[in-house]
Amino acid sequence: MESTLLYIPILIGTVRDGRETMHAAKLIYDIGRNIEGVEVNLIDPLYFNFPGDGDDPKNKDPKFSEITKRADAFFIVTPEYNHSFPGSLKRMLDSELENYVHKPVAFAGVSSGSWGGVRAVEALVGSVREMGLVAINRDVYFPRVGNLFDVNGELIDKTYYPEAIKKVYAELIWMAKIFKNART
Repeated sequence: MESTLLYIPILIGTVRDGRETMHAAKLIYDIGRNIEGVEVNLIDPLYFNFPGDGDDPKNKDPKFSEITKRADAFFIVTPEYNHSFPGSLKRMLDSELENYVHKPVAFAGVSSGSWGGVRAVEALVGSVREMGLVAINRDVYFPRVGNLFDVNGELIDKTYYPEAIKKVYAELIWMAKIFKNART
């Protein structure tokens, strides 16, 4: 019998030193791991080998291949770099096209500026659509991320983000169930 547990990897979209994106990703992870019927993992691109320009695209990281194959949905947490998303995230996503088809994806944008990564998410939508992923209609944004978390990475003001993230998860889970049922 097919498991009713949904597996949702949280993809961290950057490899930069001092990446504040990790604070948002950990918050999303902490909320997700407390949702009944859902298994989440933080997927850090630092721990995988992704093909780069000029590499044979068939040289995939088998650990990441297994994650994407098993996933029922994805939650991408990306910073905004120069009005777009990082190349490390693009390499990560491009490495596994066949495992994305008919799987929903949610986005969290992160930036030090006032837009909260909205342009990075906007740039991602076209790319993930081409990969076969289905973008949900709800996102969460972390503008001025340096002011949202303390030095230990703890959310300072808990009035907005926990509920906003739960709403994104609710939509993602709803779509993941529908698509999982349709794929089987």
